[in-house]
Amino acid sequence: MLKAVHHIAIICSDYPASKRFYTEILELEILQEVYREERDSYKLDLALNGKYIIELFSFPNRPKRSSFPEAQGLRHLAFQVDDIEKAISKLNKRGVETEDIRIDPHTGKKFTFFSDPDDLPLELYEN
Repeated sequence: MLKAVHHIAIICSDYPASKRFYTEILELEILQEVYREERDSYKLDLALNGKYIIELFSFPNRPKRSSFPEAQGLRHLAFQVDDIEKAISKLNKRGVETEDIRIDPHTGKKFTFFSDPDDLPLELYEN
């Protein structure tokens, strides 16, 4: 029935800050940016390695949502990396704080968490 995840939608509070974070810090590619006047909203389509992955939205007066990793609902978004130390170093040099590296007790793989400008929990998970 299901083939793949088509995209992930994120509503941000500060569109320029989030656009910069996802495109300049995480280096996602902009596929399309649209301003929807009737909604006073931007929609930014982003790709990772050429594959459409994230829709970044701005909406006025949006309600806040809990986003801590242990809150009910969507827990976090995880990005696969080949070298977690190298990825962490790159993020840290760009002003992004990361947690200490943890080891997944079931796979033995390294992972860590960091946050986007709205405190959305993001994860790096090493191959």
